[in-house]
Amino acid sequence: MAKKQDKLWHAMDSQRTLEALETSREQGLSGSEATARLNRYGRNELPEGKKSPAALKFVKHFNDVLIYILLVAAVIMALLGHWTDTIVIIIVVIVNAAIGFVQEHRAEQALEGIKNMLSPEAQVLRDSSPAAIEAAELVPGDIVLLNPGDRIPADLRLLSSSNLKVEESALTGESTSVEKQTEALEEDCPLGDRTNMVFSGTTVASGTGIGVAVATGGKTELGKINQSIASVEEIRTPLLQQTARFGKMVSVVIVAVAALMFGFGYGLRDYETGELLLSVIGLAVAAIPEGLPAILSIILAIGVQNMARRKAIVRNLPSVETLGAVSVICSDKTGTLTKNEMTVTSVVTSMHEYGVTGTGYAPEGEIIRDEDKEADPEQDRTLKHLLICGVTCNDSVLTEEQGEWKLQGDPTEGCLLTLAG
Repeated sequence: MAKKQDKLWHAMDSQRTLEALETSREQGLSGSEATARLNRYGRNELPEGKKSPAALKFVKHFNDVLIYILLVAAVIMALLGHWTDTIVIIIVVIVNAAIGFVQEHRAEQALEGIKNMLSPEAQVLRDSSPAAIEAAELVPGDIVLLNPGDRIPADLRLLSSSNLKVEESALTGESTSVEKQTEALEEDCPLGDRTNMVFSGTTVASGTGIGVAVATGGKTELGKINQSIASVEEIRTPLLQQTARFGKMVSVVIVAVAALMFGFGYGLRDYETGELLLSVIGLAVAAIPEGLPAILSIILAIGVQNMARRKAIVRNLPSVETLGAVSVICSDKTGTLTKNEMTVTSVVTSMHEYGVTGTGYAPEGEIIRDEDKEADPEQDRTLKHLLICGVTCNDSVLTEEQGEWKLQGDPTEGCLLTLAG
């Protein structure tokens, strides 16, 4: 079973899938077999990359040519006995590093949100009986039961499907729910068309189904996305490249001018060596733009905060400068540009036409009849029965969490619940 998670499961029929995974649709896995597979495949969790210690992350923000110049200036100032200037320079350097460190830490915490897409628990068959287990303990070969509103805990090959529709916008970008079936497909079928598969992190919009786990943890499609994000090559932004070039140029010019001044004073003017050395060092320190790193960090930090207020995560400060240089954004798939919410705006019955106010899933707004007065369902029996049907024939659930209304299920059914509310 070493490579079972790499098979083209969508191209295999249900029976062959069960045989390959050495499991049974009626009985599921035994407790001992599930434990053995958990030890073999590991927990059903997204793998974490190597994390640098906080101290190392902080020190990394001192890795800049201008910072090196400032630190050299601080040492020289200390040797000259100018302690006030030394302390000021050190404070500037530390504040600059602290701003970058804090912002990077906040961004990393926000990026951890992808792990929240994983289901916390799963309904499975173990020893022929349904059981609720922690999703992290799910293993290949487990038989998983799916119900409306469930978040799918792993990549599953469907064994049965009853009006099953799955909302896969988080994975494919398509805003509409995908109707699922159980027949085998062609081997070269693309991911978005694998209707006999359901994937980790997506949600059951309606219907029920039974599937067998074929991939867990980092082997899932969501896990592959997580690995792709973790392996993105780091490149330096134009601002960092320009700053590095400027720092090197300033360093060369300062050293060259200082050497020239020392040679001129010592060879042509016969100044005392000690006095001349102090003068040259003072000139070099004065030429260092010690305020530049702090000014750049402050400007970029302001940009990052403005982006944060607009719900945009910026991990590194210099990335703001890159975003500021964007003039054209090319995008595909409307599903990636919407909130995937449906809202009822009008209702038509055999007697009247109604307008509906409010947006989103919050049950706030009014039903207006004939464009001038609020409708009363108790007086309009046709409208009341329509609203009752919309709630009764509905598999979705609306919940309020910390003042925000969230939907579990199909967006179309969700907007009918909001209408009734």
